[in-house]
Amino acid sequence: MEPLANKIAVLGAGSWGMALAHLFSTAGKSVRLWEYQPDRAAMLVRERRDDAFLPGLVLSPDIRITSDLQTAVGDAELVALVVPSHAMREVCKKLGAVRPDRITLVSMTKGLENETLMRMSQVIMDTVDADLSTRLAVLSGPSHAEEVSVGLPTTVVAASNEPYVARYVQRSLMTGTFRIYTNPDVTGVEMGGALKNVIAIAAGVCDGLGFGDNTKAALLTRGLAEISRLGVAMGANPLTFAGLSGMGDLIATCTSRHSRNRNLGERIGKGATFEEAMQHTVMVAEGVKTASAAHTLAQRVGIEMPITEQVRAVLFEGEDPQAAVAALMERSARSELEADFLSPS
Repeated sequence: MEPLANKIAVLGAGSWGMALAHLFSTAGKSVRLWEYQPDRAAMLVRERRDDAFLPGLVLSPDIRITSDLQTAVGDAELVALVVPSHAMREVCKKLGAVRPDRITLVSMTKGLENETLMRMSQVIMDTVDADLSTRLAVLSGPSHAEEVSVGLPTTVVAASNEPYVARYVQRSLMTGTFRIYTNPDVTGVEMGGALKNVIAIAAGVCDGLGFGDNTKAALLTRGLAEISRLGVAMGANPLTFAGLSGMGDLIATCTSRHSRNRNLGERIGKGATFEEAMQHTVMVAEGVKTASAAHTLAQRVGIEMPITEQVRAVLFEGEDPQAAVAALMERSARSELEADFLSPS
């Protein structure tokens, strides 16, 4: 059996990257955390914290923090890619020039690339060489950084086209508080993780408008239906969307005070413009970019996604949130079981 990864590089020092680096370090791994801005990397070295991103967390003293990519990945056995979706391609280009000979890549970023509509694993495979792409996995699920960083029980999914790679990631990264399942459905795991952020913006809008539990339950249920429709059209297994990276992540992101996407939507629901709401968002709200990418992708494959369409209209066309809700409620009557997974209508 292949030895577990002990030397881990975490690329991206946002809230999720800091939480993961701290988790792996306190589990006994040798961890290097890469931050692309030298000034912020120096601050993290000095302060061991950044309350603007993850209040209260003091990074393990054993984590080596650097802004030099070669230093970060030089002898790593596993690299966790935790950069924003819009930065993934550029970081992977740089990674290809400095990588060690044998390494496992794990994408922990949830989103779609706007220009190409690619999932993150596709961006990685499109960027790195063939040898590197054979040891690629993705990790997703309900996992707020604020809770992972303080050791609250969390369960996620590792997916890979190569079952042994998913098992390697599972065995290497699982801890007493961070449980990992495996799943061969890379497409489904990534689509669930990306698209739930769009539904979370809608959930926040509903909260801001003062709607109740009935509305939230309906939104999550119908949101999952349209996530599943698009995912299956892209080749995913429909059962994946009933799991941790589907319904599990959707529940967490749509209901939590930690969710930056839900919080953004709530500000809009309370009357802020999109621009005003974004001014209060320190970290990247991936659902903003994903709303446009998912809408374009749905049109390309002939899939109807009414909630996503209304979120996009509110964000980018100035649609009034109340009018967006009315548009959803006043759609023509249909059956709940009307071929959600098979029909574009």
